[in-house]
Amino acid sequence: MINTSKKLKTDQVVNPQSYLPLVHATRGDLVESIHWGAIAVVDKFGHLVASYGDPELVAYLRSSSKPIQALPLIELGGAEQFNLTDPEISLMCASHRGLDMHVEVLEKLQTKIGIQESDLMCGTHPISDKPTAEALLMRGEIPGQNRHNCSGKHTGFLAQAILREKTKENYISLEHPVQKLVVKTFAEMSHVPLDEIYIGIDGCSVPVFGVPLRNAGWSFASLCDPVDLAPERAQACRRITTAMTNAPEMVSGPGQFDTELMKVGRGKIIAKGGAEGYQSIGLLPGAFGSNSPALGIVFKIADGDSIGRARPLVGIEILRQLGALDETQIQALSAFDSRPIQNWRKLDVGELKPVFQLHFQ
Repeated sequence: MINTSKKLKTDQVVNPQSYLPLVHATRGDLVESIHWGAIAVVDKFGHLVASYGDPELVAYLRSSSKPIQALPLIELGGAEQFNLTDPEISLMCASHRGLDMHVEVLEKLQTKIGIQESDLMCGTHPISDKPTAEALLMRGEIPGQNRHNCSGKHTGFLAQAILREKTKENYISLEHPVQKLVVKTFAEMSHVPLDEIYIGIDGCSVPVFGVPLRNAGWSFASLCDPVDLAPERAQACRRITTAMTNAPEMVSGPGQFDTELMKVGRGKIIAKGGAEGYQSIGLLPGAFGSNSPALGIVFKIADGDSIGRARPLVGIEILRQLGALDETQIQALSAFDSRPIQNWRKLDVGELKPVFQLHFQ
């Protein structure tokens, strides 16, 4: 039984020890703004490898949970039943930009499954990619649900319903068999009992999960090294991480942090951001050395990082301190790293830089 009436204690939210300074934005000789946050780095056994701030902080994963939400479909044989490609599976794990390339893959996927755009219950939103938004405007096209950043996830939920011969109606409800299996799978991957998972409603209207950072990191470490899981789940985990690394442009889009990090990750790094400053990163075995273990990395920016300037920088700095990126990889990600703050005349007036040091266990 999932308890949806639980309330977070106020001190979990405002406890000054939960969050520590992660990023400084300077101007002249002053620190003008500070992004505070908390980090957990976890191995596949649930051991805390490194942290900063409170690794037991409870937070909603938001869209960072999408690779786990896609697991039941793949575990049940959906990839074989619907002959899914890597781009299609990757899109199910995505917060895509609504580009034409995303919609093209999505429409083919929906045809395979036997659904249409009108079956989705994710709603619509403006397109954040300016060239795409302008092209739609010129064509007189209003963005539909397939342009929604969560449309791949919703298509995956509908695929699971069809595979299991369940109704498509109200598939977003926590009481629907699709969502019941999703939250059960998430509980098993994160090692949090069902009645201890905080349940909210995401921006796209499906249930979203709140668990301690350490447990969220545990789920991503297991996703990246599922050797100790049941064979069907282990195979599904490998299928998802392979799809994400083979088709990273589906997960967000060209020029976006998740996509660009996976492109330089040489098949050994997955990344999935979420709203309100949440970020998950998974390191597959061998990501930073022949014998390096799988790790799940999650962090939460306290202020929500609404303009997205802090999360990529923090992610790169964590990977730098872990030794998981070499100089060539870091250089390829320089647009997301420490950088000058410029005014409207392109004058350097300050700097955005990380200010934290991981505490290794």
